[in-house]
Amino acid sequence: MNVEQYREYCIAKKGVTESIPFSKLPDLLVLKVMGKMFTAADISEFEGFTVKYHPDSIEELREKYPAVQKPPYMSPKHWNMVLLDGSIPDNLLFEWLDISYELVVAKLPKKVREELQG
Repeated sequence: MNVEQYREYCIAKKGVTESIPFSKLPDLLVLKVMGKMFTAADISEFEGFTVKYHPDSIEELREKYPAVQKPPYMSPKHWNMVLLDGSIPDNLLFEWLDISYELVVAKLPKKVREELQG
């Protein structure tokens, strides 16, 4: 996966917007669904990205894949940093992006979810 594939895959999802919201991190691309972040990546280096994951199985995922690590700036209970070292196939990376998106959508208020689906 390269940065263009990452961005295009994410931005194609319904209700997704992109921004670079942190002035002190001018290369951090944040992708949100209905205003809530589901992934972020440094687009200048693109060595990895963060995604939300199921809290009950997040440690198991980290044990299985050494490239999946605790994120530096986010809650390790809910988020992973996925390093793009070639050890994880793209189809799995895309699946994790889908899971992150779906977890965020599931936590949106009912009215916002209905707006997204409508």
